[in-house]
Amino acid sequence: MDLLNTLVDKGLRGESPTREEALAVLATSDDEVLDVVAAAGKVRRAWFGRRVKLNYLVNLKSGLCPEDCSYCSQRLGSTSEILKYTWLKPEQAAAAAGAGVAGGAKRVCLVASGRGPTDRDVDRVSQTIAAIKEQHQDVEICACLGLLSDGQAERLREAGANAYNHNLNTSEATYGDITTTHTYADRVSTVQRAQAAGMSACSGLIAGMGESDEDLVDVVFSLRELDPDSVPVNFLIPIEGTPLAGDWNLTPQRCLRILAMVRFVCPDVEVRLAGGREIHLRTLQPLALHLANSIFLGDYLTTEGQAGKDDLAMIADAGFEVEDTGTTTLPAHRADVGAAAGTGCGGHGGEGGGRGPCGEAAPADTAPAPAEVGTPGATPAGIGAPRPTPAEGGTPRPTPAEGGTPRPTPAEGGTPRPTPAEGGTPGRAPAAAEASRADLVAVRRRGAGTDLPPNA
Repeated sequence: MDLLNTLVDKGLRGESPTREEALAVLATSDDEVLDVVAAAGKVRRAWFGRRVKLNYLVNLKSGLCPEDCSYCSQRLGSTSEILKYTWLKPEQAAAAAGAGVAGGAKRVCLVASGRGPTDRDVDRVSQTIAAIKEQHQDVEICACLGLLSDGQAERLREAGANAYNHNLNTSEATYGDITTTHTYADRVSTVQRAQAAGMSACSGLIAGMGESDEDLVDVVFSLRELDPDSVPVNFLIPIEGTPLAGDWNLTPQRCLRILAMVRFVCPDVEVRLAGGREIHLRTLQPLALHLANSIFLGDYLTTEGQAGKDDLAMIADAGFEVEDTGTTTLPAHRADVGAAAGTGCGGHGGEGGGRGPCGEAAPADTAPAPAEVGTPGATPAGIGAPRPTPAEGGTPRPTPAEGGTPRPTPAEGGTPRPTPAEGGTPGRAPAAAEASRADLVAVRRRGAGTDLPPNA
């Protein structure tokens, strides 16, 4: 397929595909999905070999969040029967982190629900980082505490945080459909604060929330421009008690196409296979390792994941290897600033450091010659022009504060978005693409915040 040959060629050179080419990846058929995986796999291996980085989540504070993110079981008004607890003590968090490190995790992600941390919260997290580093000096620490205020990113960096996570989640044009208590711009600002403070930025998306193909391409190109070092790709976990509990919009094949598109757009970035992989990819999870070079080990914030030992077996059986602490995750041109700063995770430096948008430098002495790359061909017909973003002159949907109307939940009388067959917008993932697999969604009852051993 000329399209895939073109994308491999561009990926090996670190170049971005066009939006039309990215849309074309999402438009490929299920019969072509193995070809898509094979092509994107060449790009993944050129930049990251067969290494898989393991990350481990520690939920420092669960539930009771004042924000209204429709996908989240910790949201304002959620009736999800999840664990709810206030801040873990530093020694409790360190014990939970230790379980992940013992299971092979190279990075520990410290997460707390809420709009953003207070200065006292930053102190708490700083003490937790110190407790973890005292026992595991080489482990990477990523904090995920919500929207950051002036000076907080710098304080976290000084406390030993290597990275900061704040996802964009969806396109700017549709952000108001998902969340009304903060804006897309708020999220972008927080990622930029983390980068300016010298931390490695981690920012990704959630697929399966009723978005169109154009929305997915928009958010991934926005991420490329924002230039995080890590891009987690989450697949919506429809949890009972949230407005999106009935949204089962994904098939395993569509998940693979989404991951491949992200890899082509951000070829030299750590693409992380994140939440929802077990319930949407299911038995096709090993194929996703040919696209992503990073996964979460064990459980998620409020739901259970695959057993840690099964994650390790899956990696080995698929012919991959767990990345060790002595290996720098990112390619040299991305990692140089972070290594100089001592982060060990390829973080961006402060003023005068970092680099341009992802993929601007080709693999140095690591990428194989682009074998099987044919003459670039035309993008398949039938792909419409992507919706312009606000930065390109498009009009964002207004938030409630601006006179817009938030998407009501089913309990509030809301109606599910129509599928294309029902008159919905073409290009949108069909709402009936997959039967509900609520049987695969299990609320976390072990690990942090409980007396039971964690899954690692």
